[in-house]
Amino acid sequence: MIQNVLISGASIAGPALAYWLGRHGFRPTVVELAPALRDGGQAVDFRGETHLTVLERMGVLNDLRRIQTGGSPMRFVDDDGRQLLHLPAEFAGGGIEVLRGDLARVLHKHSLPRAEYIFGDSITNLTETSSGVQVDFRHGASRAFDLVIGADGLHSNVRRIAFGPEKDYVSHLGHYAATWQLSNYPGLAKGSVCYNAPGRLASFGADHRDPERAGAFFVFAAPQVSYDRHDLDQQKALITKAFTGLGWEVPRLLESLQQAPDLYFDSISRADVDTWSTGRIGLVGDAAFGATIGGMGTGAAVVAAYVLAGELARAKGDHRVAFTRYESRLRRYVTGCQKGGDRTGKFLAPGTRTGIRVRNSLLSRPLLMNGMLKLGEKVSSVAALPDYRPSPLAPTDAA
Repeated sequence: MIQNVLISGASIAGPALAYWLGRHGFRPTVVELAPALRDGGQAVDFRGETHLTVLERMGVLNDLRRIQTGGSPMRFVDDDGRQLLHLPAEFAGGGIEVLRGDLARVLHKHSLPRAEYIFGDSITNLTETSSGVQVDFRHGASRAFDLVIGADGLHSNVRRIAFGPEKDYVSHLGHYAATWQLSNYPGLAKGSVCYNAPGRLASFGADHRDPERAGAFFVFAAPQVSYDRHDLDQQKALITKAFTGLGWEVPRLLESLQQAPDLYFDSISRADVDTWSTGRIGLVGDAAFGATIGGMGTGAAVVAAYVLAGELARAKGDHRVAFTRYESRLRRYVTGCQKGGDRTGKFLAPGTRTGIRVRNSLLSRPLLMNGMLKLGEKVSSVAALPDYRPSPLAPTDAA
């Protein structure tokens, strides 16, 4: 009988899965490499009936509405700051938009009554036995679990250990993205101001909670390069090289980059895993079907966590049956979501000046804009979402 489940990753999919496993009577443990929940981060969105239904069933929908950003309109400008294109808040923000760190905090809070969290540690080895998985940790003592689930993102440690090297599963889509925090510019209101040069996007937007703060967001086209994911100076050098010589506010933004204590930098990539489980080890969220930007990965991760926990409960802990049903229900859905990520880099940073003009012209047409919004809602919705909800929480159990 499956009881103890180890989840690697405490960002989005991990706490969502821990919540549902706990509700179904399992005993989840979440291990996270970072010393604490990661704060801040880019805004993420939920759109369409399926996303909002799962959030409502989790009991977090009202919490997220209270902390939502209200959406982030995007204004594209030329070298002199004159507006070329305006995209409304709902284009990028969907039905609900929240900061990634705020979402992680809400999911952690709701899962905490039924889950154990271990911060500042990571898995170093997995050995499957006839009755479970023996797990070795970087710092903690080895422990045995009935199942292990990798919810640790596009660069999944669990996938690398149990399935094989990252190069076998993650495809570079031709662009890199970076975000960092900086002091706000005087007079910058809600939303983002964006500037394009061929193959590059430089933008920044005000923090919706702190008018003194802002966030920069850069995208640039480049073939895959090797760099140390833990070396901020090396990553800052790559960004600076790609944007040096551009006009508008780019020099000022690059200056703020040098002072930034925290930086997110990664390739725009996609994960494709032929099967999301091997024996007693499974994958959920970006580890299984991630797309760095534009693939509705956050919403898909929350839906997948709901379905995986529900199928484990329906199968009474038979992981082989549950893993098969979980993948069968979601494979087509998440593949459809991922396709949006394939186009994100080219949309944000068209490779030529002609491409920039064509994008701006097309998106200035209301009919096309409305069609794209409706398509996004359609892609994000599952035809028939099973109702896995266990009995209602007792008042003393409510998060």
